[in-house]
Amino acid sequence: MAEVKEFTLPDLGEGLTEAEVVRWLVEVGEVVAVDQPVVEVETAKAMVEVPCPYGGVVTARYGAEGEELAVGAPLLTVAVGADASAPAGAEGSGSGGADGGVADADGAGVAEDGGAGETSGAVLVGYGTGAPPARRRRVRPTPAAAAAAAGQVNGVASGHGRHAVTPEAPVRAEAAEPAPGPVPVISPLVRRLARQNGVELRTLTGSGPDGLILRADVERAIGAAAAPAASAEPGAAAPAADAGEVRIPLRGLRGVVADKMSRSRREIPEATCWVDVDATGLLAARRAMNAAGGPDAPKISLLALLARICTAALARYPELNARVDTDAREIVRLERVHIGFAAQTDRGLVVPVVRDAHARSAESLSEELGRLTGAARDGSLTPGELTGSTFTLNNYGVFGVDGSTPIINHPEAAMLGVGRIVPKPWVHEGELAVRQVTQLSLTFDHRVCDGGVAGGFLRYVADCVEQPAVLLRGV
Repeated sequence: MAEVKEFTLPDLGEGLTEAEVVRWLVEVGEVVAVDQPVVEVETAKAMVEVPCPYGGVVTARYGAEGEELAVGAPLLTVAVGADASAPAGAEGSGSGGADGGVADADGAGVAEDGGAGETSGAVLVGYGTGAPPARRRRVRPTPAAAAAAAGQVNGVASGHGRHAVTPEAPVRAEAAEPAPGPVPVISPLVRRLARQNGVELRTLTGSGPDGLILRADVERAIGAAAAPAASAEPGAAAPAADAGEVRIPLRGLRGVVADKMSRSRREIPEATCWVDVDATGLLAARRAMNAAGGPDAPKISLLALLARICTAALARYPELNARVDTDAREIVRLERVHIGFAAQTDRGLVVPVVRDAHARSAESLSEELGRLTGAARDGSLTPGELTGSTFTLNNYGVFGVDGSTPIINHPEAAMLGVGRIVPKPWVHEGELAVRQVTQLSLTFDHRVCDGGVAGGFLRYVADCVEQPAVLLRGV
């Protein structure tokens, strides 16, 4: 007899209390293995595939795509046991074969290893059992088996004030096949925006690289659809001032960023100082380092050199590698340097973190920065890779701007901003010359230090940019 077990949204860590369903990876009526990912959710920190700790037949799903679920809310129910995973009449046609598999209605085997009847303590992918999940298969249960599963799952679901996504019988004969051909969309935010506004992505021509559909493409389609709809109504009055507006809820990542910035402005008495710097020497040093490594060696990025300079500056001015405990009214200085760097993605602004940056070489920093940047772009950063920074480096020069007064990444004490590097007239060795000039800005928490410390930190960074050999003084 099959036992119907309920799987709830697990605690995804980092204090997160809710997640948004982005994409279901299984259908009702599908056989799942232990630890097989069943749903992709978006938390305020990252995209996460959630594995199911049960093996059996999916009998119901809870939460539509785009819906937010609280931790502990039901995700799906699974009919566990041989009666649920093997159709009636399958005995003698493979259920007791030498491979120990359970045959489905088509005679194909479903391995018992990781199959029905097993559970694990997995919360996230890679936790719990380490065996690879069995290949997903659909089953076509007999009416009797479907009725039995339906009766049990209705008994489970009735205890919750929530309806399953699928109103039909929990075990479905076949799932609808997806439309053929891939859609050139990477960002879950773009998909959700299109879904919420009824935009068919397959009808759009992307303006991004290789036809990639961007958020701006979806917003244009929404605006284009709104205008004719308003004018087509009989007797319609002149459009209101807000006609065609798009409202985007401040939730998920954007909501967390908004709350964090508001808290930073509310709690931190910040001040900013800045200086123009001749970066010609730093660019020359980078070229020399990459040339010395040979054509096949990994290239050292400019951001990595700036991060290396920051770790050296923080060693001299540890007051800025700190945070303020407002409850205890204490300044907490931190021994380890975890550098965050601002990265703009389709999901919004994220700050990946390079752990123990103070112990890394320029080459190691460059490698880790590259890895985290790639993960930020494809949305695969884990919550642990987005938290715990002690100092943030913000290269806003990539947006073509010279200066900024950035908001401190709460609860840190400082952030270094770097503007674009452009050729400008500059007095070099007593003569006017064209040099590569940038602007550095330091926004700092005035509670942890005074202007003398902040100015000393920024001047040291500027000296290292102008003359990278300054770094050798501390070696």
